[in-house]
Amino acid sequence: MHLDVLDLKNFYYRSSLGRAVQRAMLPQVLEFWPEAKGHTVAGFGFAVPLLRPYLEQARRVIGLMPGPQGVMPWPAGMPNVSVLCEETLWPLETGVVDKLVLLHALEASDRPGELLKESFRVLGPGGRALFIVPNRAGLWSRRDKTPYGFGHPYSLSQLENQLRTCGFVPERHRAALFFPPSERRFWLRSSKFWERTGRRLPSFLAGGVLMVEASKQVHAPTRTGLPEAVRHPLRILEGVTKPEAKPV
Repeated sequence: MHLDVLDLKNFYYRSSLGRAVQRAMLPQVLEFWPEAKGHTVAGFGFAVPLLRPYLEQARRVIGLMPGPQGVMPWPAGMPNVSVLCEETLWPLETGVVDKLVLLHALEASDRPGELLKESFRVLGPGGRALFIVPNRAGLWSRRDKTPYGFGHPYSLSQLENQLRTCGFVPERHRAALFFPPSERRFWLRSSKFWERTGRRLPSFLAGGVLMVEASKQVHAPTRTGLPEAVRHPLRILEGVTKPEAKPV
């Protein structure tokens, strides 16, 4: 079940906790992808807070928002790049996306397998996707006061296995949101400290969200038997003796 876009907007842009979440996650995303010059960058779900660093350098940025969630214009004060779409039928051509971010998407979907197939379809060969989901072992998935307390949380092995099933190749992973989901000033002010400390711990032990980068690898088509057949053509007249010239 997708949350309403207004609830997500209010959390990320109008609450102190939501802004702290952005400050914690944006550096992680930029460590995965420091630049996107000339690339097409897309986000699905409510990924737009993490796409802002690529607006100036990417060839194109697209914010896809599912129908059950609703859509909002984004970014503020600039030409709109967000679009409302079907969850498993995006208005994008096959293979046009270089980088794809999914946030508040996979855990909220009733058809996660179909959603992953659509994600795979729009990525070009060698394209990369970043899947961000609530960590089932973390504290954030147990508190419904934030968007991370809704939907189906994942363990790292569950997410990576599901990605492999749909053709993705998991490349790297890490966790984020090591500070508690609390509006108290102490936790908000010390959030940077907890993020630095938490990154030294195994991701399955701590962290409110899991971030898994996966790539789309397209194998070269296997050769048919035709080249081999041409290399060794049939010799129909093999074994037939040459005619001898008769004396006149």
